[in-house]
Amino acid sequence: MSAQKRLLSVVNRENEDKKQVDVYKENLLNEAEHIVFEKFPKKVLELNALLESGDFAYSRLQQLLPNTDEIVPLPLSQLEPNTSDDDYQAIDGPTRTPVYGFVGGSVKCNMKLAELTSVLRPLLREAVEDVNKIKMWIIFLIPRIEDGNNFGVSIQEEALNEVRTVEAEAASFLDQMSRYFVSRARLVTKVAKYPHVDDYRRAILDMDEKQFINIRLVLMELRNHFATLHDMILKNFEKIKKPRSSHVDSMY
Repeated sequence: MSAQKRLLSVVNRENEDKKQVDVYKENLLNEAEHIVFEKFPKKVLELNALLESGDFAYSRLQQLLPNTDEIVPLPLSQLEPNTSDDDYQAIDGPTRTPVYGFVGGSVKCNMKLAELTSVLRPLLREAVEDVNKIKMWIIFLIPRIEDGNNFGVSIQEEALNEVRTVEAEAASFLDQMSRYFVSRARLVTKVAKYPHVDDYRRAILDMDEKQFINIRLVLMELRNHFATLHDMILKNFEKIKKPRSSHVDSMY
């Protein structure tokens, strides 16, 4: 293949890549506007309905707290009345050590809180993706750097900072949901190991209560963030879309 043909092939490939990137940008811009103007208002109403439902009401808090007595290990002879201690004993030198177990065979997580977490987690994942698209939408609309006529650009940057804050908080909320189960497991282990220390049992109740409050708080924050972004972008849409009237097409 001659040098001219190779050069032509490279140019054609670059043009094709550029077309595909332009299509991606165009699709992203359309999707982002759909998210801001149609999806965000629906999400605000959906989250508000969840907050007002009985599942996430503060009045349900006492029903969500577990019975910590079930976490305390008992000799298997007490768990199975038809057996004696001699049936569940391990030889340990001259003495016999009773084998212990838990009511129900294992210590389950707080299933009621786990169900609420299962409702919240997909909302957070979706929020991270949607807000990321809004972030890229604004970035693509920022014109090249020039002297003067930067008022619209400053509005874009202000909106971008708010979007990045929402994105970071949503990702942090997701991490917080995961850390709850790990932290609670450590406390359950402490209760099983030191059943005579009541503070560990109380700590589990406090942690579950805090988790419920956090779940409700995250729902409120998501609702407020969606409403704020929708309001901010709606009020400044013209400046965000066309920060410089004389440079409409000067995008990255």
